[in-house]
Formats: sequence, structure tokens, C-alpha cells
Amino acid sequence: MKTFTMVELFSGIGAQAKAFERVCAARKDSSIAFETLNTCEWDIHAIVAYYLIHRKNKELLDWSRKQCIDFLKDLKLSNNGKNLAKFNTISRQNTDLLQLLCTAIVKTHNLIDVTIVKGKDIPNRLDILTYSFPCQDLSNVGAFHGGLKGIDRDAHTRSGLLWEVERILKERANLNLSQPRFLILENVTTLEDERNLHNFNDWKGQLESLGYKNVIFKLDSLNLGIPQHRQRLIMLSVFVGKNGSTERKKKIIDTYFANPKNNLNDRRLPLKPLSSILKTDYSNATLFEEAKLSQPNDTKSRLKIWNRNAKLLDQKGNCARNSATITTKQDRHPNSGNVYFDYHGNTKSKFRYLTPRECMLLMGFDDKDYESLIENNPDYSRSTFFARDKIYKLAGNSIVVNVLEQVFDAIVNLDALLRPYSL
Repeated sequence: MKTFTMVELFSGIGAQAKAFERVCAARKDSSIAFETLNTCEWDIHAIVAYYLIHRKNKELLDWSRKQCIDFLKDLKLSNNGKNLAKFNTISRQNTDLLQLLCTAIVKTHNLIDVTIVKGKDIPNRLDILTYSFPCQDLSNVGAFHGGLKGIDRDAHTRSGLLWEVERILKERANLNLSQPRFLILENVTTLEDERNLHNFNDWKGQLESLGYKNVIFKLDSLNLGIPQHRQRLIMLSVFVGKNGSTERKKKIIDTYFANPKNNLNDRRLPLKPLSSILKTDYSNATLFEEAKLSQPNDTKSRLKIWNRNAKLLDQKGNCARNSATITTKQDRHPNSGNVYFDYHGNTKSKFRYLTPRECMLLMGFDDKDYESLIENNPDYSRSTFFARDKIYKLAGNSIVVNVLEQVFDAIVNLDALLRPYSL
């Protein structure tokens, strides 16, 4: 059996690990397995969610409150994914949450802060390094709000954390350490827009100078089985080195993707009906409560949201083919789409947003993944740790699992073709 090793930078809630787990399960001969050696994430909600979703043994570390605080005090953590949290924001939380957070960091081998990760911290002979760096400064929304620096070097933007990956790889090169055999970049397609293209070309050139061959895809989850329109740019970089077999390896990669059945840009999979994802069986008390929690107040601004956005389920029971892109918020215009929901027991609007569960499903996760968060949901700052809006954000910042499955499947196939040439 071949076990693929992986490090997930900007790991989020682990769409990467979820995808590789499914690829392994799909190979019924059990010929492959994978192991995530390190994660790297500073958002405490994503850190804990990753642990709850992916770790089968959820036994907490038997640490006292003082041990937890001593462990956490020097770590650069965030409670919103944007800014460094003040330590007292974290240290004042209840002991159960502190134990859960410490356990999640330790058991996922979390490197936390990409800016202090050294090249030598990445394991040798690593198969896969993933780096879905923040998109906020690249997106059209970010540009609308004046975020025009994108991934400019030394701009100190969140998207500019891309260059920390360059630093890590170059440190490994300078130390004569092995490079990861496959790199996976996932981000918004505006990476190739005019305002970002010079930086993206720079990045591709840096990877080529380190011995990588880059292959770029633009994949829409709508084409890969998930009823959500979400197009993202994926770049797979394969280490081919700079030796006598380099050109042979490049030709193998080109030949593989030239085969129509391997061209991910043209791949089409059967679409799951949106009706199978929308949770409209309101005789189920749990689903009914989730629907009510996603129902906005009856105001003029909310009526505009209903009128201006897609009707995923209308008054007549007609179900749309797909949602719009899942974002980090639903109480907004534009949003991912709305569901008619005339609950007569209150004075709220006659529609609801997608529920957090539905958003997770539209990102390719399972019901059990959502339930693992809710069933292990400690108190947090006069609310709950995984409040509704926090799960919206975790889902919106993630990657559609089904899209990554296609990329990992290609990696497994390329690995078999390239191994004879001693990558």
C-alpha cells in the first residue's frame, strides 16, 4: 500500500483531508492511504472544527486550566480569521473549550502561523503540500472595497501570505532538503485578472525555478456533482527537478492531461439534485429549528434580499437546479439563494436563508460533519462556539470537497506514472 503524506497550509476545516479520504475509499482494492502530518491554521473555530470532523478519537487531553493557558499564551491565534486575538479573549473562556482547543492543536500537529513556519519544519520526502491562501484581497468584492494590492509583494495583505509559501520552499532549497512532490493551490479565478496576473506569473516562475511544472484548471463544482455554481482556479505543481529525467517527466504530465478522460477542465459528473440537499422535511424537529434560526425578520431590506436573489425553492414548490456561490454570510445581497418558508407561528419573513447544515452539504461535506460540530458545541462569549454565523463563515471559506477529489485522483495516477523516474 502506498501512503501519501500531506501538509495542509491554510487548512481551514480540512476539505483537503476529506477529499483524499474519499479518493482512498473509492479505490476498493485499498491500494492507497493518506496521512496529514501537519495542519497550519490560526482561526480557533476552524482549528476545532477540523479536529471534530476528521479525528475519530475525540478524547480530550487531561490538562488543567493552567496547563491550557500556559500552552496557548505564546501562540498567534485568531477568533475571527482576520486579526490576532487578544490573549484574554481566549484565556477567559471556560475550561472545556480551552481543553478542546489545546487538544485540536496538538492532535492535528498544527503549525498555526505560516509566517513563522521554517523550511525545515516541513517533513522530508513529503508527497503533497496544499496552500489555499486567503482570497479576500483577490476577490472582486475586495477590489470593490478598495483592496487593490492583491498579492503584491510586501503589501502585507492577507492574500499576500502566498509569498510565505515561496519563502518556505526556498529555505528548503537552500538547505538542500527535498521539496514536496505535489503542490496544490486553490483560489479565486481573479488570480488571472489583469490586476493580479503579473504577480501570479511571478509565482509560477518562482515554482518553475525550484523545479516544478505547473498545470492550471478552472473547475466549477456545478460540473462535478455539487449543485452550487462555484468556479475556482486550481494549480497543480509537480516536482520534476532539474536533472536528466526532467523533460521525460514533463512529457508524462503533458501526455496524461492531454488524454480527454484526464482533462479536469472538461470533466462532467452527474449533478446531485438540489432538492436532496435542501432540508425541507419540517416534521423533523431538528431541521425545523434549523430553518427557523435561518429565517430573517420581516423588514424592507430583507424583502429586497428575497426579491433580488435566486429562489432555491419558491412558493409553488419549484426547486432550482443549483445555488449561487456559498459565501461567508447569507444575510446579505447578493447571497447564495433563498428558500420559501412561511412559518405562521411568528412575524418573520416568509423565506429563509440556506441553513448552516445546507451550506456544509453544498461544500461537499456530510451531515455527520455538521452534526459533529453541533454535538460538541461549547459555550463561548455568551453564545456557543459554533454559532450559526460561524458555521456559515467556515463553510464559505472552505473548498468544495468534490472538486479536490478530482485533483487528488490525478495525483494518485501521476504518482504511479512518475515513480519509476525517481522523483
